[in-house]
Amino acid sequence: MSDKKKVLVISDFGIDDIVAVLYAYYSDTIEVVGIVSDYGNVSRESALKNVKYLQSITGITDIPVIGGAVSALTGTRPNFYPEVHGVAGLGPIVPDEMAFDPSDISENFYEIKELINQYAGELYIYSAGRLTSLATAFILYPETMKKVKEFYVMGGAFNVPGNVTPIAEANFYGDPYAANILIQLAPKKIHLIPLDVTMYALITPLMIDQLHEFYLKSNDKVGQIIKPMVDYYYRFYKKTYPGITGSPLHDLVAMWALADGGKMVFEEVPIRVAVNTGCTFGQSIGDFRKSTDKEPWRIHNIAKQFHYGQFIKEVFATLQSGPSRQEWR
Repeated sequence: MSDKKKVLVISDFGIDDIVAVLYAYYSDTIEVVGIVSDYGNVSRESALKNVKYLQSITGITDIPVIGGAVSALTGTRPNFYPEVHGVAGLGPIVPDEMAFDPSDISENFYEIKELINQYAGELYIYSAGRLTSLATAFILYPETMKKVKEFYVMGGAFNVPGNVTPIAEANFYGDPYAANILIQLAPKKIHLIPLDVTMYALITPLMIDQLHEFYLKSNDKVGQIIKPMVDYYYRFYKKTYPGITGSPLHDLVAMWALADGGKMVFEEVPIRVAVNTGCTFGQSIGDFRKSTDKEPWRIHNIAKQFHYGQFIKEVFATLQSGPSRQEWR
């Protein structure tokens, strides 16, 4: 049996999500054993099509694909962000229409329970999108969720500005009800990787150019999709944050942290999520006071810092290592 970390990926499959999954594809530490495809950056249907596209270019078709949520627990229609992630979620890449009926897997969420039971005690859940599906799993299968080994979640903004509102990060803002359920009902401390660290996980255009040159020379067709996507992403960030020097690949640094939890410095902090409508909607709040008199909220692990040089070195070594196996499982 493989000693790689068994990971269930829950994602809305935008650009940084795709790069994170490709990192897992090349990694000799991570084994993706299931995918939950959600609304978020794009619709659930588009996210499912992106999974199909990944299957077509990697040749990996035996990983269970599970249809996640189509909208938030707030009852509001989701907003999509083509200016950030492209119309299809892949930047300038729009996959050709493939023989694929999303309805075949769009309502099979019950399979998440079977997957957790199959890998009981060794499964990691990695969530890089809206938290609706993960929160639903806690509500439907509370005993089953106790069998998950660890949870890694990209989301929140604690001591930095938000990226949707002045104080709210996109995954929490997209469904703060779900984020609050996650915080309150998780059977163990979550590893939460917020904007506080992910905004510093910058991949520069020069780095991407060098990586792309490597993929061209090695004739790696899979890796060659990274540059057009990240270049598109950088154009958005450069326009929105004129002084930024690269693309912050939020979901990639969260996947890197999962690969070896010791790479990221976490602090145990009491957490709440603001769900009242108004200017605080979706705000993630942590009680960082050094006082012993803290709020009686659930305590989780919040990422505080990471070694940027180590992140860059290890990520690019992995991305240039070639696929770690012909199949992910």
